[in-house]
Amino acid sequence: MISTLGTNFDIILISGEYWDDHPYSPVGVIARVLESRGFSVGIIEKPVKAEDFTRLGRPRLFFGITSGSIDSMLHNYTPLKKEREDSAAEGEPRLRRRGTRNVEPMPDRAVIVYCQKLKEQFKGVPLVIGGVEASLRRFAHYDYWDNAVRRSILLDSRADILVYGNGEKQVVEIAERLDKGEGLSGVAGTCVIQKEVPEGIELVPPYETASIDPRAFCALQRALSNQKTIAQPHGNRFVVQYCYPVYTPADLDWIYGLPYTRDLHPGSLLAMAQFSVITHRGCVGDCHFCSLGLHQGNTIISRSEDSILGEIERLTHYEKFKGYIDDLGGPAANMYGMDCEMVHCSPHCASCTRADLSHDRLIRLMRKARAIPGVKKVFVRSGVRFDLAIKSKPYIRELSEYHISGCLKIAPEHVSPAVLKQMNKQNDGLNEFVAIFQDLNRKKKQFLTYYFMVGHPGETTQTALELSREMKSLRNVEQFQLFTPLPMTVSACMYWTHLDPYTLERVEVVADYKGKKELKRLLLGESGEERSVGKYAPRTKPGRPMLQQQRRVFPGTKKHLK
Repeated sequence: MISTLGTNFDIILISGEYWDDHPYSPVGVIARVLESRGFSVGIIEKPVKAEDFTRLGRPRLFFGITSGSIDSMLHNYTPLKKEREDSAAEGEPRLRRRGTRNVEPMPDRAVIVYCQKLKEQFKGVPLVIGGVEASLRRFAHYDYWDNAVRRSILLDSRADILVYGNGEKQVVEIAERLDKGEGLSGVAGTCVIQKEVPEGIELVPPYETASIDPRAFCALQRALSNQKTIAQPHGNRFVVQYCYPVYTPADLDWIYGLPYTRDLHPGSLLAMAQFSVITHRGCVGDCHFCSLGLHQGNTIISRSEDSILGEIERLTHYEKFKGYIDDLGGPAANMYGMDCEMVHCSPHCASCTRADLSHDRLIRLMRKARAIPGVKKVFVRSGVRFDLAIKSKPYIRELSEYHISGCLKIAPEHVSPAVLKQMNKQNDGLNEFVAIFQDLNRKKKQFLTYYFMVGHPGETTQTALELSREMKSLRNVEQFQLFTPLPMTVSACMYWTHLDPYTLERVEVVADYKGKKELKRLLLGESGEERSVGKYAPRTKPGRPMLQQQRRVFPGTKKHLK
């Protein structure tokens, strides 16, 4: 039974965002998975007051805590560390934390705050943390909002176990172990704190060293992987990560085949994706600024064709379904079917000779999906990797002819080879893709929209001006975003250390507010080419972290810091 009312649940899930009984809702998926294994589940969404945490009583097995689908600090603050006036993740006005208005919908460092509240109210109940915020803070990590290296969130939250990545298999095993009275050490895809480390486990640089030594922090970054069992010392204890479990197409068929009602709360942003269908997990892009590789994985796991088509057929019977599949895709729509058991066997999957980049399997799926009775159109809105799409002109033709309406979004991110190198992006095929797309869509008057990023490590005045000129030449720049260093990403490592973690070569970084604002002005055309962001670049010795920057401790976080 999944409910937000009642008591005596086996498991109670705490979420920093509204939950929906939908395969796109993190808590919604975990609840359905646990229910399918016979556990009763209660859900508390967006708790604020003490009574919010206690209204479902004490769970029999454990509390599961997550901030939701986004890190709470990213949710609450802009790249310039200003409070967001409204929350794109919530679809509702953001409530200010100061003045006469109520407290914000999601507290800063929500996972830590929620664990603290539960510890106060429920002594001895196991706490299981998961989701993006926990997953990407499982080891010592650079925190942009503190401008410092923080220790593992396991220690700050005092949780019993951390689930990283997609957690369906992990949370089921945790529930079954606790139901039998067994311990939690050794669950694949989890992290725990141990006083001793079993022999043979790889040790990574300790928190105390990585927090002050840029080269040690780079060594930590190079060691991070979901495919290894590793341990990091924190004082006289160890944070131990157990290797990620193997997820198979059959697992995804089971997870996404569960009986989600797809009912949404009023104002949910999932309204634009209510009838979307997930085709696969993972991404082979390995973009340095993206956290997906250390969360969802850097290999593709595709659902079976029968499972996807069966889900679409079931959607046609929903009362609210009007014949339109909102989106058919995943992290990148055209990676479906590119499954590979090899991990990092090639520098870049787009150039791998072993990979099946034909898109044939995806084309067959798209054709069968739109042929299902009751389906009027199947949209692809997930975004497309153009460097992979150029391997298959038939795919671009299929996409243009049947699966977009007006525009298709792509993300070149930048145009400067120097910045793209630091992003680990290859844009060699951009012009080719644009030419093919324009040729196929000239009569249909469909167009491309572009996403760019400014301020990534490697950015200079010259590269920003180069990007600005290119953006002016394009008619449909959807948006550009100011780079935000996300925990545990390669780009965050570069930002903090000013070093490429793989080569240890010096990397240019614009890290102060004046420089960041000037970059925005350059792209908005509000300043001339004579102005330079270089003069704002922090003056530090090579390889020194940005310790001299002013640190800001946000309200409610100081007590969590040591």
